[in-house]
Amino acid sequence: MPYIKVYIHFVFTTKNRFPFLNDLETRLAVWDHIRQNCKKKGIFIDRVSGHKDHCHCLISLGIDQTIQKVMQLIKGESSFWINKNNLIKERFEWQDEYFALSVSESIVEKVRNYISNQEIHHAKKSFKDEYDEFLNKYGFEKFSV
Repeated sequence: MPYIKVYIHFVFTTKNRFPFLNDLETRLAVWDHIRQNCKKKGIFIDRVSGHKDHCHCLISLGIDQTIQKVMQLIKGESSFWINKNNLIKERFEWQDEYFALSVSESIVEKVRNYISNQEIHHAKKSFKDEYDEFLNKYGFEKFSV
């Protein structure tokens, strides 16, 4: 049996960064559902949280999992579930684009804390400001999310 530990920090936004997840209770329900769905699908999700217009997940990829497939399973199923259960009034969608960064074992705890404290973090800094910093820090070319 292979032993694998490959942590990826995923960040994805709601369609056009619309604050669909404006209500804390709704956000918590979505994060909990993503957790449960990942468990059912054999995706090891270490942390999930976010804010009004985006989601962060820390995931350890399994032996036969790809970044693209994990994102498809999480985003597709969660948007279907949100719409099926009428969690919000409008039709919910995630943006197609996402960030995915590898996470060194030495900073996993720091990333866990960062993801867990999204509510506090975004009381001080907007996601737009964070997004721009993220692009610069990691050398991504700017694309629209």
